Amino acid sequence: MEIADLLKLQTLVLWAAFAVAVVFGFIAQRTHFCTMGALSDIVNMGDWTRMRTWGMAVGVAMIGFHAMAWLGWIDANSTIYASGRIIWLSALVGGGLFGFGMVLASGCGSKTLARIGAGSLKSLVVFFVMGFAAFATLRGVLAVLRVNTVDRVAFDIPAGSAVPAWVASAMGLDPASTGLMVAFLVGGALIVWALLGPDFRNANNLLAGGGLGLVIAAMWWISGHLGFVAEHPETLETVYVATNTGRMESLTFTAPMAYTLDWVIFFSDTSKVLTLGVVTVVGVVVGAFVQAQLSRSFRWEGFRSTEDTALHLVGAVCMGVGGVTAMGCTVGQGLSGLSTLSLTSMIAVAGIFLGSIGGFRFQMWLLERE
Repeated sequence: MEIADLLKLQTLVLWAAFAVAVVFGFIAQRTHFCTMGALSDIVNMGDWTRMRTWGMAVGVAMIGFHAMAWLGWIDANSTIYASGRIIWLSALVGGGLFGFGMVLASGCGSKTLARIGAGSLKSLVVFFVMGFAAFATLRGVLAVLRVNTVDRVAFDIPAGSAVPAWVASAMGLDPASTGLMVAFLVGGALIVWALLGPDFRNANNLLAGGGLGLVIAAMWWISGHLGFVAEHPETLETVYVATNTGRMESLTFTAPMAYTLDWVIFFSDTSKVLTLGVVTVVGVVVGAFVQAQLSRSFRWEGFRSTEDTALHLVGAVCMGVGGVTAMGCTVGQGLSGLSTLSLTSMIAVAGIFLGSIGGFRFQMWLLERE
């Protein structure tokens, strides 16, 4: 492969990722897909319908990921979620911060982007603050604090953090076949659980659960198969085109918000190039905007009060810091991470759920105080 061919491939990968992100934004806006909303329904009303949608999306993405690994289209060990070093405290603390923050900020990263597309100016403010906090936690003063504190508390698993890898290693089985088997068991159970919900089986829920699960799987294919180059023409090394991590990636939104701000601010710096993370952030906004226009639901929205502003700012900071510390958000560690059956992702998602419960209780305390 020549450099010119590599550049053409990079352009193709970016356009494909953008298109998939547009679909994600369109579906998320049309179906009101929201992890925070799903948790709120459970805590406040005991209604699990929206959580069933989330579970179905995870199940579909899980089966899709491991089916592609079994077919040899992607390498299941080439994601950040497959690392053998389990930074459990970072995942738990970061997840807790993110969960708490998303309640205060009226939604997670993906919901923030979808709401921007639908006309929310306060979500635009959340985006800028969250991206700034994320960048500070990636490479700034908070990065030093993160690396020297929570990231130090970890343990190693030689076989890697993915559950199928443990099973395959312990039983002497083929990792790809084991992954597919476990994915069908766990992912299939999630899909069946979702479908058994009496209020779940309608077009919107099926579109959200099935459609977004397929979107996550499609991003794995774009990054891990279409964008895979076995030998870079200059370095002769294996490369995943247009990724920030240098590994196979699917959708995630916390760090990509920081990369988007970095790209916009330093646009004239030729070393700042478009990546999957940046184009997917834009794609979700565009997809949500198209759906909002088609449904005539586009509405300008601002902050209601000084307290509303303050809560959203604090929530945005918590999401930016927490999302980077946990190595992902409700989509990054939730849909994408859980699709790989990673232990770290499971810990991070548990932290997000616990943090969100703390956020709901904090909101109740505010209401009672008033």
